[in-house]
Amino acid sequence: MKTVSNRSQPQARALIHSSVFYRVNPRCKLLALSLVLIIFCTAASAQNYSADKPLGASAQSTPAYLKNAGIDQNLNHVLPLADHFLDEHGNSVALGSYFGHRPVVMALVYFKCGMLCPQVLHGMGSSLKQTGLHLGHDYDVVVASIDPSDTPADSVEARQHFLMMLGDGSAAEHVHFLTGSQQSITDLAQATGFHYVRVPGPDGKMDQFAHSSVIMIATPDGRMSKYLSGVEYQPRDVRLALVEASDHKIGSFSDLVLIYCCNYSPSQGRYTVAVMRVLGIAAMGSVLMLILVVYLLGKKPQTAV
Repeated sequence: MKTVSNRSQPQARALIHSSVFYRVNPRCKLLALSLVLIIFCTAASAQNYSADKPLGASAQSTPAYLKNAGIDQNLNHVLPLADHFLDEHGNSVALGSYFGHRPVVMALVYFKCGMLCPQVLHGMGSSLKQTGLHLGHDYDVVVASIDPSDTPADSVEARQHFLMMLGDGSAAEHVHFLTGSQQSITDLAQATGFHYVRVPGPDGKMDQFAHSSVIMIATPDGRMSKYLSGVEYQPRDVRLALVEASDHKIGSFSDLVLIYCCNYSPSQGRYTVAVMRVLGIAAMGSVLMLILVVYLLGKKPQTAV
């Protein structure tokens, strides 16, 4: 235990030898003495802590490697459609072959991941089930690995788990899990703004990756449209992102109303309510209602013949 500073010891002795201190109950005396020692030890410890370093700074500081594992929202950026990847069957396929008809929900993960990537895929599958849109008719899914050591066999296993989450085996041909060379992976990561870094695993081997948890929506012609961050994605946000990416070729009238009343926030990676637009619609409705009431009140009643 740290000793009391020299400056504080005379004050402590004065308190202990005061007449008031000697007249109190022995138990209270012991409690008071302990309290005095705790206060002075706390003060001594506080002197050793730098005032310009906020409390808990060491626990709250972000590891250096995570600073290079963020996401840049390259909205409207064209994807490397000419780059080739291996599909789950081991066939070399150009990325552009998955585009041209429908918007595409994309995710960049790695198939040997046992922590964050399965959560991203689970959140994506869970939200897609609840959008009310139909896989293969309204959108496609493309998941690409950022690990060049992943093989088509690894993608098959990950794809099977994802299809089980979707619960729609009839549209399996529209779900594509890809692996590729380092060059193709780098091109895709740079085009999407998806940054990642290698980090050591529990065994010390550099076989894991630090990266953001995000799903991306691309237009049918292969341009980046929306980024939805996190591991749980609101079905409403996914649906609106797909409707916007399709240039309103899918969805319903209510979707158009929601898109008008909501704004996509790139910084938050989700849709937020556009308060001024909602108030504008309410004001227009009130004016129309007032005009209708004035018209009805000013209408002359018909006299009976």
